[in-house]
Amino acid sequence: MTTTTPPSSHSLRCYITVDFDCSYLPGRRARNLVLDPDVKLDSALLGDLLNQGFRRSGDHLYRPHCDQCQACLPLRIPVDRFTPTRNQRRCLRNNVDLDHHAHPASFNQAHFELYRRYLNQRHPESSMTNPSEEEYLSFLCCEGVDTWFHEFRLDEQLVAVAVTDHVPRGLSAVYTFFEPEMAPRSLGTYAILWQIQAARRLGLPWLYLGYWIEESPAMRYKSRFRPAEYFKNGGWTPLI
Repeated sequence: MTTTTPPSSHSLRCYITVDFDCSYLPGRRARNLVLDPDVKLDSALLGDLLNQGFRRSGDHLYRPHCDQCQACLPLRIPVDRFTPTRNQRRCLRNNVDLDHHAHPASFNQAHFELYRRYLNQRHPESSMTNPSEEEYLSFLCCEGVDTWFHEFRLDEQLVAVAVTDHVPRGLSAVYTFFEPEMAPRSLGTYAILWQIQAARRLGLPWLYLGYWIEESPAMRYKSRFRPAEYFKNGGWTPLI
């Protein structure tokens, strides 16, 4: 690894990883800029780094830093200006019968079982399939960050969990998993719409959605939420 510093964060040390096979675009090589793992992360620092295009995975903060490719673009929604499409309004109506409960980040057996079932059925080829309890927590949680597991139930049945970081000027959608047998409800879309509404209720300007990759079918869906902004060349630009 080599070392560098992210823009506007000159007191923080970062590292550039060695090249590895890209997880989203076959045949390409990738590398990341990662925050020094010795830095103690909290919600305020996370918020600053989200604003610089970083993403959290467990207690690791990273941003793509590829030599020949800039396909991975950090995306955020300005929640006060967001307008749902006709299909998104239908999704909200179809899920109006769900109950919401918020839980501080910790192990929950029902959440874990849904997470495993979701991965096994929706992403059977993923290296994340059949995770241990330790792998589950290390991926979704981070000490020092205000992370909440927002669960949604139909009557008493757990149907979806949206893992969300709460930072001073926004929410960050870390990961959502849901009941794979309920595809007609579009629970992944509903979770994003709910988080947009939650940020608006809290008076927060942004919902961070992680990386949008137009060339990747698995990541292209994020551009359906408009208006949106992407981070490139040190600043945020409206997605047209």
